[in-house]
Formats: sequence, C-alpha cells, structure tokens
Amino acid sequence: MNQEKHYNTLTEYYQNKLNCKVAKIALNASFTCPNRDGTKGYGGCTYCSKMGSGDTAGNPLHSIRDQYFEMKAIITKKWPNALFVPYLQAYSNTYAPLEKLKELYEGILELDPDYIVELAIATRPDCFTKELYDYLNELNKRVPLSIELGLQTSNEATVQKINRCCTNAEFIECVKELKKRNIQVVAHIINGLPNESETDMLSTIDFINALDIDGIKIHSLLLLKDTLLFEEYQKEPFPILSLEEYVAITVKQIARLKPSIIIHRLAADGIKEDIFLPKWPLKKLVVMNEIDKRMRKLNVYQGDEFKESSHHH
Repeated sequence: MNQEKHYNTLTEYYQNKLNCKVAKIALNASFTCPNRDGTKGYGGCTYCSKMGSGDTAGNPLHSIRDQYFEMKAIITKKWPNALFVPYLQAYSNTYAPLEKLKELYEGILELDPDYIVELAIATRPDCFTKELYDYLNELNKRVPLSIELGLQTSNEATVQKINRCCTNAEFIECVKELKKRNIQVVAHIINGLPNESETDMLSTIDFINALDIDGIKIHSLLLLKDTLLFEEYQKEPFPILSLEEYVAITVKQIARLKPSIIIHRLAADGIKEDIFLPKWPLKKLVVMNEIDKRMRKLNVYQGDEFKESSHHH
C-alpha cells in the first residue's frame, strides 16, 4: 500500500500487475433481470434506477461497438497508452441464454484484442447455470474475468425490504462456484440502506471476509427519483447518511476488511438530476479525500481490525 492511500486501490493493483494505466469502459447491453421481468419479482430492487444502475454506462441506443470506441477515444486523449476493461454494468449481464451471452462476450473481446486486458461482468448470483460456469471457466483462461455481484447487505431482513429476491445462501454458493474456477469476484455493498445500523454495515464486511472475495465496491445509498425506495421514503422517511457518517462508517469497514481485498470504489456515481437525496455523493473526490484524511488522522490502515473469522461459511 502506498503512503497516499491507507488501503489497496484498483489503480495500484493494475499498476503492479500490468505496469500501466488501465481504464474501465462501462457498457449497456440492454439486459433485464429476474427481478424485473416477473421471474422472481417486478420493479427490480427498490433502490435501483430505471436504467438498471447503468445510468453512467454507455448509451443503450448505441451498439456495444460504438459505446466502446466512443469511450475509448475520450480516455485515450487523457492516457494515450491506456489498456481497457470493458465493463457490462447495467442490469444482470449473465441473464440470457448461453448462446446469446457467448456472442456478446466474444464480440466484445474481438472489438479490440490488443488493448482489452480483462472483461468485467456485473450480475446477480441467481443468474448462473452449470453450462455458464463451465463456459466462464474456459473464457477466463483466455482473458481474465471479473464477476461483480450485488450483495448490498448481509442482513436478511434488509434483503427482504429492498426486494433483492436473492438469498445470502445463493450469494455464497455463487462465489464458491466462481472461485473453484479461479474467477475474480467483486462484491458491491451499499451503506445507509433503510434502518441499517453501523453494526449491520460492519457485519456485511465480516460476511465478505469469510468468503474468498477479491474486490469490493462500497457505495452510499442514493435515493433516486422514480424508484420504489423513493416512493417509500415519501411515505415514511428513514435516516439518510450525512457525509461525515458515511466517511466514519466506511473507514471502520476498511479497517475491518481483509487486507488482501482490493477496493474498487468508495463512492457512488449518479446523475445529478436523478438524485433526490443526499446531494454530497455528487462531489465524489471530496468523499474520497475525506476518507483518506480520516484514515491518516486516525492512522488506520486496511485490515487493522481484521480478524480471521471463526465463522467460515
């Protein structure tokens, strides 16, 4: 870990691994998810936007090819020698027949073979089949894969409330299947879900520590207009974390986090017009800087409070 940051950053991980700047390109392949099409539920997770949390991903009206090269051109101006990780961000990107998925993944890799160093796929633990695991196993030998799974929280009561429609047991099972095949796994969590205590948020870290997880993304809850959660909030408001509260909790989580886990992000991305509350996440750099400042001030490093857990799943 460098002196600037008291935790493992993704930037540093790529720097060590590939010795150059690596940029992610978020793509929208216009999938749905079992929580939206009626297989498991309708309306999606209560906090999720109409864009399937792909609001900052590519424009779904453009082909994947155009989305990729439009973004690559912008990034290359800033970092002429960058390498790229296409990132299927919106909705559940393993939720389709295997043939369709193969066509999509292979098509992306063929777009830019000399510059693509990894493929990142965001999805849900309940969107896998045995055939898909076997195909991903084979694909991962050709290009490193990173599977991003939304956990959000390990508190089963909150899971019900936010309509995740996917159990912790399914999450654990999925991680085990992916790790059996040496595939990288990144877990997404949200701080500040309705009526969660700091204890709940720290328990979610313990849950992740007990699994063989490679990376984590920590977000603050964004109350987006046009979501079920927004409607619930209008009827019955619940506490929304302030910047100070978010920073304090996140620093405790980082201290508790297994030292080997790479932190992919600590701040949410959202579109200004869509965010009802809170407004502070829009200043993403401020959020990052406040976390760094607090860790330096308290002289806390990632893993300081990590305990090899006795409760392995």
